[in-house]
Amino acid sequence: MKNIAKLSIGKIVAADYRTAAVFKAFDIDFCCNGKQSLEEACETKQLDLEAMVARLKDTSKTESHGTFSFDFWPVDLLSFYIENKHHRYVRRRIPVILRLLSRLCKSEGDVHPVLWEIRKEFVKAAKELLVHMKREELILFPYIRKMVKDENGVSVFEAAHFDAVRQPILQMINEHEKEGKRFKKIAALTRNYSLPDHASPVCKITYAFLREFDKDLQKHFHLENNILFAKALDAEGDSPYGFSVILGKP
Repeated sequence: MKNIAKLSIGKIVAADYRTAAVFKAFDIDFCCNGKQSLEEACETKQLDLEAMVARLKDTSKTESHGTFSFDFWPVDLLSFYIENKHHRYVRRRIPVILRLLSRLCKSEGDVHPVLWEIRKEFVKAAKELLVHMKREELILFPYIRKMVKDENGVSVFEAAHFDAVRQPILQMINEHEKEGKRFKKIAALTRNYSLPDHASPVCKITYAFLREFDKDLQKHFHLENNILFAKALDAEGDSPYGFSVILGKP
């Protein structure tokens, strides 16, 4: 981790996902605000930079227990992985959580009105995420895989279409930020998924699923923002609109 203080948060996590736990502990957003450097993040949070660097280095020295870096994956493989793991997870979990929230609101909403607000935010997130993922799967990810094939000489890459897809890429990033903020609000409404006194079994299950969903979404957005999208648009590096410029990568 040479010159780690100047590296972007996203790049640090991309190199070793174990460091994500450190950033989560200090409420540093690595998935949707990964372009900020470690130095900038510490200054914003009023944290000691040297202590943070030491903590990150210690984390990276621990046993990996099967941990690996997605940063080394080819972008076509990573795009399929995101679809098959994270997109599939979101689609399967949304109806389960919606049923739980509806049941919880009906049984306990009068006593805990905040449950209705939590449900309202999750309903919005569910609708947005389903549309968002479909656009990625039908437009952006196939285009990224086409770029990779062109680099390997397998197919013809029609460069003129690239400018047409740049705006959807930026839109995906903006939507990630929007949903990231929404789940910060849900986390705040649930007091970081802390159970209320005398929580019912349904409440315990619902909060556990919401926490798990939030955690998965952070990794999902990290893989796209900090690795997949960055690699895809860096591949056409001659353009003044390369992703390094968009994300402010060092």
